[in-house]
Amino acid sequence: MSTTTRSVPTTSTGRRPRTPSRARTASIASTLLMVVIGLAFLVPLLWVVLASFDTEASLSVAWPDSWSLGNFAAIWNAETTFRPLTNSLILCGGATIVTMVTAVLCAYPMSRYRFRAKRPLLLTIIFSTGLPITAIMIPVYSLFVQVNLIDSMFGAILFLGASSLPYAIFLTKGFMDGVPVEIEESAWTEGAGVLRALWSVVLPLMRSGLAVATIFTFVSMWGNFFVPFMLLLSPENLPAAVTLYTFSSQYGQVAYGQLAAFSIFYSLPVVVLYLFLGRTLGQGFAAAGGVKG
Repeated sequence: MSTTTRSVPTTSTGRRPRTPSRARTASIASTLLMVVIGLAFLVPLLWVVLASFDTEASLSVAWPDSWSLGNFAAIWNAETTFRPLTNSLILCGGATIVTMVTAVLCAYPMSRYRFRAKRPLLLTIIFSTGLPITAIMIPVYSLFVQVNLIDSMFGAILFLGASSLPYAIFLTKGFMDGVPVEIEESAWTEGAGVLRALWSVVLPLMRSGLAVATIFTFVSMWGNFFVPFMLLLSPENLPAAVTLYTFSSQYGQVAYGQLAAFSIFYSLPVVVLYLFLGRTLGQGFAAAGGVKG
């Protein structure tokens, strides 16, 4: 009497394929994990919204007993909100422009030309992206004192832009490498110069990459506390990231409701920038397939 054994199919790696029940279990587990992660991010946002309308807010997430606009009225003045936000827009906006213009001009030759120092320069840039800003602030502060740039908005813009430059160059070069050089060469044959081809051909084709680099650069500057805290001294020049500590009294008490209301205004510029530039993020590479054939 002979017995037959059923062969179990295996994949190319020698493993058994997942059964429908195992695949369903894995899908449910991954969904639950994503829900837990989403709730971990949602709870602080929920606290900010609820606490901003609660004059008796605390650290706990609680529904307000009575909804009030008192927290917004308390911070609705130039000294607490409008002037710090204006300083932040000037500081971070100016530094972002300096960073992105310099990053494009630095990334272009590194993407299009070959030279002996290219690899060491790239390694230096990659190393600089991981260098903590606190490691260089003491010599930078000493330098700013000697050149009389302490408490200067212009000096803070230059240093904040320079400190964000390595990561911006790294991002911009990666997106610029995706633009085929053949498209740029066709512009050269028509008489366009290097800068003209960069402005009229390369940059329009990498709009999504520039949007990503700009958003990352601005957001990293917007939340930077240490640099303006060290380089700016006058209350008239302090950005919103530094004035956040004013909601804590000298006895350790915190006005949580006013802090939450201020946080909503503090987040608006980043949200507006993302909505303005986010439209280009899903466009991808505009010239995909343009050099085929």
